[in-house]
Amino acid sequence: MGDSSASYIHMVHHLIEVCLIFNMSKEECMEALSKHANIKPVITSTAYTKGRDQRAIEVEQRQRIQTQLNASIKENQKN
Repeated sequence: MGDSSASYIHMVHHLIEVCLIFNMSKEECMEALSKHANIKPVITSTAYTKGRDQRAIEVEQRQRIQTQLNASIKENQKN
């Protein structure tokens, strides 16, 4: 059951990414996946929100790493 659920969520995330490539809004994405992939709008909405939140966390982490790296480079250049 767990693998099946994870696979389903992965597929939904992939389809949402395709929608984003086509610059579709969340609502357009929900409608398209409901119509063409028989995915309930509530599933798309939840996956869309979780995916967006995860991407925001990843961006923040990358920015922190870049800031630390830049500080380290500057410190090494002083020495």
